[in-house]
Amino acid sequence: MLARSPLELRFSDVFVVLSDFLPHTAVNLKIEGFNLGGSIKMKPALSMIESLEQQGLLGPGRRVIESSSGNLGLALAVVCAVKGHPFTCVSDPNMSPQTERLIRSYGADVVIVRQRDPNGGFLASRIALIRSMVSSNPDLVWVNQYANLENPGAHLRSTGPEILAQFPAPDLVFVGAGTTGTLGGVSWYLRKHSPRTRIIAVDSAGSVTFGGPPGKRHIPGLGTSRKPEIALLADFDAVELVPEPDTVLMCRKLARRGLLLGGSTGTVLSAVLRWRDRIPDGACVVAISPDLGDHYTDTIYDDAWVAERYPGLLARLVDSEPSRAIFDRSFAAPEKCHAG
Repeated sequence: MLARSPLELRFSDVFVVLSDFLPHTAVNLKIEGFNLGGSIKMKPALSMIESLEQQGLLGPGRRVIESSSGNLGLALAVVCAVKGHPFTCVSDPNMSPQTERLIRSYGADVVIVRQRDPNGGFLASRIALIRSMVSSNPDLVWVNQYANLENPGAHLRSTGPEILAQFPAPDLVFVGAGTTGTLGGVSWYLRKHSPRTRIIAVDSAGSVTFGGPPGKRHIPGLGTSRKPEIALLADFDAVELVPEPDTVLMCRKLARRGLLLGGSTGTVLSAVLRWRDRIPDGACVVAISPDLGDHYTDTIYDDAWVAERYPGLLARLVDSEPSRAIFDRSFAAPEKCHAG
């Protein structure tokens, strides 16, 4: 491969077969972290910036601004660095210190909002600050991933087709919901091209996106304290809410088996495990992994961080079942999970 731009370094046709994750069928994990931003957010970041360029909204003297808990902020920092646009990321204390350092390394500014919104999160506070900044500075261009149709549009054009190119008729697809951009784009595509596929939206307990009660959350990525506008575009069959301690346990258990995953991925796989009794034998199951775990080494993989936020959780990890393999090279995937 010869890349003419760092933005071409994206590999999103990679799936890892977790053969022993469930006792009766494999889970095909779509890995989206193989790009310079380290997450699935590189897709909408590039689409939204290029759309703003095509509209003539970005040029000399203009600065991109966006709210992000981490992954989109880093993706935008990469895209804006390549394209020469100054960028300011508005985030909150839940952003991983490592991610903040990475964003700054690309030359972007980071503003941390510390006042919680009425639902106990920071999203509404971040957006309120951006609105105030944009109203007083006409050179700021707000990406607004929460209402930007290029967010789900990027996944309609990429993530959805990539799934069906490998698995033409999956039985179940598990998709994490943050801004709901991935969920919206993938569901649009699957409803048209694989209407029998059941789509399971995965969210964090304490998120208000799907009408649940608000609660304090510490892991960035999935969940919101303010329902995104584009959430109305998502089409799914069920919602699974996962408590954050389950996310941490899942990530740490899988790391001991050789797979270091991000918080969003741990949440999605926790939802798959919660569905194990509702998944038929031999079903073709796909789960989307938004990010890997290297950006979480000072949060969910740090004992002090976990002990402070989830007292007693580390003891549960020690007392849990012994490590076992989740990869088996002799495993034969169900015929319907093979590409046509």
